Amino acid sequence: MHDRKIFAGAKLRNIRQAKELTQREFAQLLDISASYLNQLENNQRPISAAVILALMNKFGIEIASLATDDDERFAADLHEALADPLFAKAAPSRQEINSAITNSPEFTKAFLALHRSYQSLKERIAQYDSELLSDATGVEPQPYEEVRDYFHYHDNYFDELDRAGERRAEEAAIDGTTNKEAALERLATRHGISVTFERRGMALDEISDLDMKRRLLRINAGMPGESQSFHLWHRIAEIEDREIIDGILGESKLHSREAREVARIALGNFAAGATVMPYRRFLAAARDRRHDIEILAADFGASLEQVAHRLSTLQRPGAPGVPFYFVRVDRAGTITKRHSATRLQFPRFSGACPLWNVHQAFETPGEIVRQLAETPDGERYISVARTITKRSRGYRAPIRRYAIALGSPVAYARSIIYADDLAVDQSDAYDLIGLSCRLCERENCPQRSVPPTDRKILVDSRLRKVVPFKIG
Repeated sequence: MHDRKIFAGAKLRNIRQAKELTQREFAQLLDISASYLNQLENNQRPISAAVILALMNKFGIEIASLATDDDERFAADLHEALADPLFAKAAPSRQEINSAITNSPEFTKAFLALHRSYQSLKERIAQYDSELLSDATGVEPQPYEEVRDYFHYHDNYFDELDRAGERRAEEAAIDGTTNKEAALERLATRHGISVTFERRGMALDEISDLDMKRRLLRINAGMPGESQSFHLWHRIAEIEDREIIDGILGESKLHSREAREVARIALGNFAAGATVMPYRRFLAAARDRRHDIEILAADFGASLEQVAHRLSTLQRPGAPGVPFYFVRVDRAGTITKRHSATRLQFPRFSGACPLWNVHQAFETPGEIVRQLAETPDGERYISVARTITKRSRGYRAPIRRYAIALGSPVAYARSIIYADDLAVDQSDAYDLIGLSCRLCERENCPQRSVPPTDRKILVDSRLRKVVPFKIG
């Protein structure tokens, strides 16, 4: 992994403000001058090793949380938004982008929200032209997209909810083999709710249905056992953690009731994952198993997707795990789930790089596909991908096929079983991937479908190549 300077201005400022400290008071605690702290908070200087050690010792701040500052996420999102042809004649430089993030973070968020609304409106007009042209003002973010962004910028981690799930797992003494039985007992004894597992009484796309008046929870019996267990704990978390979830939603600033209800379901899923895979026990097992997702799934009675997603959330302050990115794509290449605890960010409005192994996974269903990959910023990753299939039982049950990918910086290769026997120290062993063609700066990629939107192209009709243009 290449050495790089860490600029953590926004993170430092947030830590200081959360402690209600002035710059002078915070600087004294870090044993630096107030002027030096001001430079750090404004990203005029990279954070030094001495300051990092002071933050770790006095505030329990981990270097991983500094290296994945929200500034990087904002920069990636801004870079993608500004690659829109709309800004072709007036695209700001990277320095200007970084300056806007540092000096006007709220303006940056407002701009991104505006651009998302613009993209949403453009897509809706393209699909429903006659219906929308009469009322094309006041467009709010699509609820699902807004919730995805909210989780993304919240590091997909909610400490109070995570600890509540861990306490619940200890109380229920679940061990991966008793998940379902313990959930049924808790629902019956603590909440007076009976559970039925139905095959014919529920539609094929229904998972569960809770009737609090009748104190009855119906579960689709066609789901795999680990999915049934997960949704039982999801319903328990909805009931037991309602106050915590309400508090999170109250502070979320989500625009619509629909967005808040989508977020409520997502938070329930997070709490269920924190119960089935309690933080400290799961973290210890992940280290012991060297992050083998198939073994971890068997150990905790969870699905591969649940395990992969949980690995990407192990960023508890003071006890972080290996930083992973997690992504799920469908067969059309559309990203349906995404989260990154690493520097790697995902495209919002286009498909991911075709050279990424998450696409290759569809060629070998059910098999683990490994890849060493390098992004244009020089970061190197070990990535594993695998297909997953979701369906209920029965010939006519709908089948949903996805590929999931889990990746981490190669600096953590020794902790990851999938890196064994890969040539992590050899530069030519890495596939050169990007975010998407319209954002990628690589000039000689044979898989390029379109030129980057912020660069000119040069065409020479005398010379025929795989890609019929050069990037100027």
